[in-house]
Formats: sequence, structure tokens, C-alpha cells
Amino acid sequence: MKWSEISIHTTQEAVEPISNILHEAGASGVVIEDPEDLIKERTSVFGEIYQLDPNDYPEEGVLIKAYLPVTSFLGETVDEIKEAINNLMTYDIDLGHNHVTISEVNEEEWATAWKKYYKPVKISEKITITPTWEDYQPVSSDEVIIELDPGMAFGTGTHPTTVMCLQAIEKYLNPGDEVIDVGTGSGVLSIAAAHLGAKHVQAFDLDEVAVSSANINVKLNKAAEKITVKQNNLLNGIEGPADLIVGNLLADIILRFVPDAARVLKQDGLFITSGIIQGKKNEVKEELKQNGFTIVEVLEMEDWVAIIARNLSDSKEV
Repeated sequence: MKWSEISIHTTQEAVEPISNILHEAGASGVVIEDPEDLIKERTSVFGEIYQLDPNDYPEEGVLIKAYLPVTSFLGETVDEIKEAINNLMTYDIDLGHNHVTISEVNEEEWATAWKKYYKPVKISEKITITPTWEDYQPVSSDEVIIELDPGMAFGTGTHPTTVMCLQAIEKYLNPGDEVIDVGTGSGVLSIAAAHLGAKHVQAFDLDEVAVSSANINVKLNKAAEKITVKQNNLLNGIEGPADLIVGNLLADIILRFVPDAARVLKQDGLFITSGIIQGKKNEVKEELKQNGFTIVEVLEMEDWVAIIARNLSDSKEV
């Protein structure tokens, strides 16, 4: 089979939404080439990406690459991708150069492209994410190892928005909690919650391909007894009650279901939100407060923000 590599020269801010667009267009996953990775200070020897070639990276901005099968309607697919990316400007997302290129690769090159970019990554004190092909050995008895295949969907779970969610889940989840994961994608947040002691996790995504991919990852990580993955639009029709809700989504989407999160959460329950650009931070905080939430903590990583809020709590606001 012949494959086409689609490459988008954009910004770090646009990585997550463009990656989702590429997935919805039929890409199995994405490769992200960010020059900041070349100079980033490493705080842990566990699993950081290594042996990076500066020639693979743009001088500025970020390259997002994905692979699509060459078909008679590839041109229409590429046009749809370009249109969807341009529509992101309506959400005040900076697209940078927004330059799209197409090149042909053979199947062997496509298969090899994944593995040279991904190694085990220590996300937090307990959580390590490792590609399925790596023979990773735990370094402590309480380490939570999550196996993901970037070829399934949504990359390797190491984007800043996902990392902040995982760190917040590790910090705030209590054993026996009922958890809801809105927009589950690869299922990585649900898997982490299950392994960290959640009683049960309901994982929802509107995309049926994401539901299928999440189910595969859940089974791969032996968490099927604790996690139920279903197709659903945000929290529509969901009753709860839940102790913790996590949503790693664009700010405008988070704003749409804050009232439902307040309805579904138990009193004193926690809402972990991520995928928020700096310019939307205050808007999300205000919407949370107006719906009875108290801000517990605000996390920031690169250009992204995660907000942890408590439902009807007297906790001190940040």
C-alpha cells in the first residue's frame, strides 16, 4: 500500500486540535517535531526522548506529521483537513505558518517513522507511559505503567495537556472513586485512574474510532473490569453521581458542559479540566465559579493550563 505524509507547519498551541483533526480524517496517529525538544532541560533519565537530530526540526514553530493511505479521494481529504485547520482560528488559536505539504512514502518508511520518536516517558511520581514495543522494566513496586501504541490514536499521551491531567489524577483521586472521563481519546486518563485505585471509570467520546481505540488500550492494560467505554456527546444524558470528572478538551468545549459537570458530580467532587490555552484561562475559571465550583489549583505547562475545581466546596480559591 502507498501512503502520503501530510505535514503541517504550525504552533505548539495548535498541536492538540490539529492532531485531533488528522485523526478524524483517518490518520492512525501523529509525529510532532518541536524544536523546543532539542533544548528542553531533562529532569529525569526515565524515558525522555533521546538522540534527536536537529535536521528533523523546523527553526521555529512545530511540524505535525501524519500518514494517510493514497486513495482516489485523498485530494478531497486533504482539502477537508485544511478547511478544518483554518476553522480553528474561530477559537482564537494561533496557527502560525499554517503551511501544509504532502509527500509520498512507502509502507516500510511509514511503519518505521513511529518507533524512532517514542520511548518510555516518566510522567509523574508514579506514572510511566511506554510504547507497546518497548521492553520496559519498572523501577519501583508502586510504579503505574501504561502501555500505548501511537499507531492507534492520539499519540503517546505525553502532550502537556495530558501530562497535567495525569499528574492531577495521581494527586487528587481517592481509592474507590467513581470517575468519568469526557473525551477519552486513547483512554490513557481512564487507564491511569483505574490503576490508581478508582472503583469504576466511565469513559466517553463522540468519535466511534476513539471509542474503539480506547477499548483496545483498556484491554491491553488489563483494566477492562474497571473501565466502561461508550460513545457519547460530552455528558449528555449522563446521571452520575461521580466523585471525579476529567476532561482534556479545548476550552470552548469545556465551557459547554460545565453545568452538566456540576450536575453529575457529587457535592465536594472534583472536576479536572485541561486543554485550555492561556487566553481562555480566566473565562473557564469564571464559568466554573458561576456554576458552584471553587478553584482548587491551576497547573501550567508550556502554553497550556489545567484547572482543578471542587463542586460546592469551601476550599480556598487560587
